Amino acid sequence: MAALPQYDYIFAFGMIFSFLDAWNIGANDVANSFATSVSSRSLTMMQAMAIATVCEFGGAVLAGARVSSTIKNSVISVNDFEVNPSVLMLGMLCALVGSSLWLTVSTKIGLPVSTTHSIVGGLIGVGIAALGGSGVNWSWKGVSQIFAAWFIAPGISAGFASIIFLITKYGVLKRSRPLIAGLWMIPLYFGVTAGVLTMVIVWKGAASLGGLDEWNTAQTVGTIFGVAGGVVLLYAVFLLPFLYRRLVMDDWTLKSWEVIKGPLLWRRGEVPPQPEGEQKEIIQDYYRGHSSGAELQPALANNVPLQTDTAGDVEKRTSVMNDPDAAISSTSNSNKEVVAPSRPLSQSAKAKLESLEYPWKTPRGFYARCKYYFFRGVTRDIVAEQMDTGEAQKGFAAKFLAKDLPNIHKHVEHYDNKTEHLYSFLQVMTAMTASFAHGANDVSNAVGPLSAIYAVWQTGETASRSSVPIWILAYGGAAISIGLWMYGYNLMRNLGNRLTLHSPSRGFCMELGAALTVVLATRLALPISTTQCITGATVGVGLCSGTWRAINWRMIAWIYFGWLLTLPIAGIVSGGLMGIIINAPRWGLIPELPT
Repeated sequence: MAALPQYDYIFAFGMIFSFLDAWNIGANDVANSFATSVSSRSLTMMQAMAIATVCEFGGAVLAGARVSSTIKNSVISVNDFEVNPSVLMLGMLCALVGSSLWLTVSTKIGLPVSTTHSIVGGLIGVGIAALGGSGVNWSWKGVSQIFAAWFIAPGISAGFASIIFLITKYGVLKRSRPLIAGLWMIPLYFGVTAGVLTMVIVWKGAASLGGLDEWNTAQTVGTIFGVAGGVVLLYAVFLLPFLYRRLVMDDWTLKSWEVIKGPLLWRRGEVPPQPEGEQKEIIQDYYRGHSSGAELQPALANNVPLQTDTAGDVEKRTSVMNDPDAAISSTSNSNKEVVAPSRPLSQSAKAKLESLEYPWKTPRGFYARCKYYFFRGVTRDIVAEQMDTGEAQKGFAAKFLAKDLPNIHKHVEHYDNKTEHLYSFLQVMTAMTASFAHGANDVSNAVGPLSAIYAVWQTGETASRSSVPIWILAYGGAAISIGLWMYGYNLMRNLGNRLTLHSPSRGFCMELGAALTVVLATRLALPISTTQCITGATVGVGLCSGTWRAINWRMIAWIYFGWLLTLPIAGIVSGGLMGIIINAPRWGLIPELPT
C-alpha cells in the first residue's frame, strides 16, 4: 500500500513519461553503439537490433543502479524537499516531461542529442523553479562534475580511439602481409575487449543480484583476467583455424556454422576448385560503394555529381531511390492498389507495399501494418541511404549536412579487405560492449527520476540515497529496446558514413575507444553522454587519415548545435511547467460567490 495514494496520478504520469524518455533514448542514443557496425557492414540491421536488445536490457538491469542513483540525487538537493515530499514527486515528473518532449522533437528531425544533457537540464530547471538557484547542487560532487565530464569525455574518447587505430594501422593494416599480422594481433584485442566488458559487470554490476560489490581486489582482478584469457583461448581453439582456412586458404566450401569444429579444421584437406561459372564470394567487399581517391579524381575534376547505388558502383545520378510513397497510390476509400514501380524498390518500400495490400480494418491488414511500423527499421539498407543524398532523401541532414560525401571519403585510405574482415568479428564484440555500457549508463536518464517518484510515493519520505528497484530498471531497458526497433534507423542514417568513411577496423577502434570512456565514467558514477563519446572517437579515428578533410565538419557542427540547445530547452520546459503548477491559484479555496 502506497504511503501517498492521493498522488497516484503523479506516479502514473511518471510511468508514461519515463517510458517515452527511455523510448527516445533507444531511438536516438543507441545509434551511437551500432551505427558504426551497420555503416561498416559488419552487422545487418536485423542482427544489430537483436544484439542491441539483449545488451541494452542486460546493461540496464545488471549494472544501471549506481548511475541512476547519481542522476536523481546529485543534481538537486533532495533534502530540501523533506517538509513536502510530494513536491519532489512533482519535480521529477516535470523533469521527465521536459526531457522526453525535447528528445521526441530531436529524434524526429534526426538530431543526435545527449539524453544525459536532456534529463540533467530538466532537473536543473525544476530545482531553480522550486527552490531557486540554491536548490541545484552546483558543487563538484553535483552538476559541476557532470559538466566537466561532458567536456572531457569527447577528448578522452578521441584519444583512446586514435591510439588504438594507430596501433592497428601501423601494426597490421600497413604491414607487407597484413592478413597474417592481423591473425596474430586479433587475440590481444579480443582479450582487451572481453576484459572491459567484465570490468563493467564486476565493478558496477549486479550488486543487487549477486553481491559483486563485496568482492575483494584479488577476486575482481582474477575474474577480469580469467575471462579475458578464456576468450583468447576460445579464439585460438575455434576462430583462428576457421579464419585461416577461409581467408588464407580461400576455402569457399566452408560454412559459418563449421566454426564449432575448431581444431578439426586444421586437418581438413585441400580446397577443391570452384565449379566453372559459379564463382562464390568468400567474404563481402566492405568498401563496396566507396571509391578511393584515385578512382574519384577523374569525375571530381570534371565536376560530375556522383552517387553510390546499392550494388556498390559509383555512377552519375540517373534515378531516385528509396521513396516507397512514389510507388503507392490510393484508388478507393476501402482498398489500396499497388502500382508497379518504374525502378527497384528498397526492402523498406516492399514492406510498406505489402502492408497496404489489405484494408487496415481487416485482421490481416491491421497485422500487416503493425508489423510494418515495428519492423520497418530493420528492412532498410542504411549504408545506401547514408550515401544517397539526392531528392529521394528528405530532410535537412540529407540535402545539406551530408552532401559531397564522395569528396570527403576520398581522403580515407582503403585497406586489405580480408584483413578488414578480421575486425568485423571484433566490431561485433565492441558493439556489444558499448551497448551494454550504454544500457548501464543511460537507462538512468529515464528511470532515475521515476525511481525517486516511486520511493516518495511508497514511503512518503525523501531519501538522499535509496536503491533503484530491479523492475524499474527492467521497465527502462524494455522501453529502450522498443524505441530502437521502431525508430532507431532514423539516427543511424545521420551517423556512420555521414561523419567519415567507416570500415570494420575503424569502427572497432571507434567503438572500443568510446566503450572504454563510458566504462571509466560508469566506474566513477558519472552520467556522461555516449553521444559525445562516439562522436569524439569518430573524429579521433578520422583524423588518423592524416587530414581534417576526411571528416564531415558540417555534421559535427550540427551535432554540437544539438548539444548546446538541449540543456536550456529541457530546463526551460521542465522549470516552466514546475513553476506554473506550484504557483497556480488553488481554485478550490475561493469562497462561494453570492447569488
